[in-house]
Amino acid sequence: MGFSKTMPVLLSGLPVVFLPVCSALADEGNMAPELDPIVVTATLGPKTRGESDSSVTVIDSEAIERLQPQTFDELLVGQPGLDIVSNGSFGKNTSVYTRGTGSESTVFLVDGVRLRSATSGGAAWQYFPPQMLERVEIVRGSRSNLYGADAVGGVVQGFTHSAPTGRKGWVQAGGGNFNTQEYQAGAAGTEGRMKYSFSANHLETDGTAIVEGGEDKSFRNSSALGSVAHQFDSGGEAGMVFMRSQGNSEFEGGDTDFAIQTVGFRLDTPVSNYWRSRILLAESRDESDNRDTFGDSTFDTRTRSARWENQLSGGRHEYIVGGELLVDEVESTTDFDETSRTNAAIFGQALLNFGPTDFQLSLRADDNEAFGREETGAAAMGIDLDRNHRARVSYSTSFRAPTFNDLYFPGFGNADLQPETAGSVELGVGGNYAHWFWDAAIYQTDADDLIVFTLQDGRFAPFNVDEARIRGIELSAGLELDEWILQAGASVTDPRNRETDNRIRRRSAQQFRVDVDRAFGQVSVGTTVKGQGYRYDDADNDERIAGFATWDLRAKWQIDSHWTTNITVDNVLDREYTTALRVDGSEYISAGRTAMLTIRYDI
Repeated sequence: MGFSKTMPVLLSGLPVVFLPVCSALADEGNMAPELDPIVVTATLGPKTRGESDSSVTVIDSEAIERLQPQTFDELLVGQPGLDIVSNGSFGKNTSVYTRGTGSESTVFLVDGVRLRSATSGGAAWQYFPPQMLERVEIVRGSRSNLYGADAVGGVVQGFTHSAPTGRKGWVQAGGGNFNTQEYQAGAAGTEGRMKYSFSANHLETDGTAIVEGGEDKSFRNSSALGSVAHQFDSGGEAGMVFMRSQGNSEFEGGDTDFAIQTVGFRLDTPVSNYWRSRILLAESRDESDNRDTFGDSTFDTRTRSARWENQLSGGRHEYIVGGELLVDEVESTTDFDETSRTNAAIFGQALLNFGPTDFQLSLRADDNEAFGREETGAAAMGIDLDRNHRARVSYSTSFRAPTFNDLYFPGFGNADLQPETAGSVELGVGGNYAHWFWDAAIYQTDADDLIVFTLQDGRFAPFNVDEARIRGIELSAGLELDEWILQAGASVTDPRNRETDNRIRRRSAQQFRVDVDRAFGQVSVGTTVKGQGYRYDDADNDERIAGFATWDLRAKWQIDSHWTTNITVDNVLDREYTTALRVDGSEYISAGRTAMLTIRYDI
């Protein structure tokens, strides 16, 4: 975040405006809330974080540049409401649990395109290159009413690099311990009414051992991104975006050749002064060729989607109506009883403004080929208490169908599984001032037939938990003042099986993160402290995994208008920790201290 003047940008095909973060010349007591960035994920349209009446975290371009992440999960660890579990470092299997729900219950979007495996239901977080992203929005709480059945816990959306006015290009190279190497190059700009952005990235590392006494496990990832958009005289816009990431990741007992890919076409058209229509056609792929002690296997999944949104305005009120069609297809060496599934949906949302009070009402009807029709909805109310403080309350319902793996995987699937259903309530209050903000939220989710992986009836498989209750508290705050930038967040989560009163497997109790940065002219330095609380790796809560905290350092030197160098040292104290156990009870261990030096040239 910076101190520039208001700047128009384009996110998810919708024209929005970033507000200036603050003004050092304004008097804090008389200033309207401005540390309140525009988000589009929470309501399908541009609203400030406060106006969305949701719990939202925004990771902007400056934060991504400061942090210099090598893998996507480095941006997510410790963020409020997010619980990250990995089977080791550098491209190893990673799960993201949002507000205690399953990893399949967090939707991952890239420029509006859903990215996931149709068989597992979850996103391949470990393979997505963060270098491709300019901005990340994290919306916590059910969004099934807007994004479909799998958005039970929340939505994470990444936005790729936008095209600037004029032209720019860049190249970057870096190296670090574990024989880590990284190379980047890109170009972006505007030519008349056309905007474009192209970039490529390559990361490879020998990696480290992921179990005690094991050999180093390498990771290699090459990725490319291209986007082109054309603006029409009418104010509409047509655009295409393509992203592909492919490589190889070694794990204990084998390795995987992987590829994830998205391609999308959008057409945004103003039908009248009060009606704007948007069509999005997209396809995402998740492909893997695996070699392990059980033999070779291939899983190639594809999700095709067609989505039509219509944004209508009537005075101070806004309405969105639309429809969506999703088709999942599976090609695999493993025999699934079903290899395709279709989900059709219609949805609507009303954003009603009555001065200091506004209401958000939404409803969605899904027709799932495997489980029939299901309706979900949400209602939220926000109230401006004064110029700086706002309170919100919301209630939402959700529905999630079991995945292909849940139902049909040989020797693992459970054909008797029932879909999850849940209801969630949230209360929140926040404050925005000239130089800082804070936000607090409490929530409770009551779920029926929650799907969890556990040892039951003599086998490890997915089973329904008849009744589950998830309660939590989330706190976040930020400050920008006199070259200081501070971001902090913490959360406490209590996901329980109501029948046994045990905590749900692999969910931690606490998460926290503090980022502090300071600029000294052409040089800036920063530090991050982040951590997660203890968790259990089994349903009986016998196998406890200790929590952890790590300390990171970073520095940046703007040598001149073209050259920049960055150095990062993560886990400075070389803390060894784990977030998951193997089937034999041994631990997946972290990489320990990692260091990276990069140099960049901007053309």
